[in-house]
Amino acid sequence: MNVKEKHIFYMSKALELANIAKKNGDVPVGAIIVHNNQIIGSGYNMVEKLNNPLAHAEILAINDAVKKIGYKHLFDTKMFVTLEPCSQCGGAIVLARIPEIFIGAKDPKSGACGSVENIVQNEKLNHQCKVEFGILEKECSVILKSFFKNLRLRNKINNTKKYA
Repeated sequence: MNVKEKHIFYMSKALELANIAKKNGDVPVGAIIVHNNQIIGSGYNMVEKLNNPLAHAEILAINDAVKKIGYKHLFDTKMFVTLEPCSQCGGAIVLARIPEIFIGAKDPKSGACGSVENIVQNEKLNHQCKVEFGILEKECSVILKSFFKNLRLRNKINNTKKYA
């Protein structure tokens, strides 16, 4: 398997996790962390399920990886995430010392890897990450767009019923 095929494989795994989040009613984001071609951490958004604003896919994947390797820094790893991390997750990625992030879709409203701000490549911080966008971008975008379209429709229906 060449490098591009590996990246597609790992992003596919992150998309599988995003689908679990979607089934749970959470924003469909999945993340995995890879070390030596093995997945050592995984997570999907559980904000709604756990009623916890910190339960983002990236945070959960970092926690999972740290538990598995037994150390707070995730040197020599790669993160694959379906949506550009927010500022909370970008900060956690920097603190965990993850050197590379591969992102499916950009987040023009809260992305912290270049779209709105760029925490992960801020030279004022003690760690910067290599960032690559666009791996399975279409698939990552479609799941998010369909989720929010359905959410808006449900909210419209619920609001209509409330005021009818």
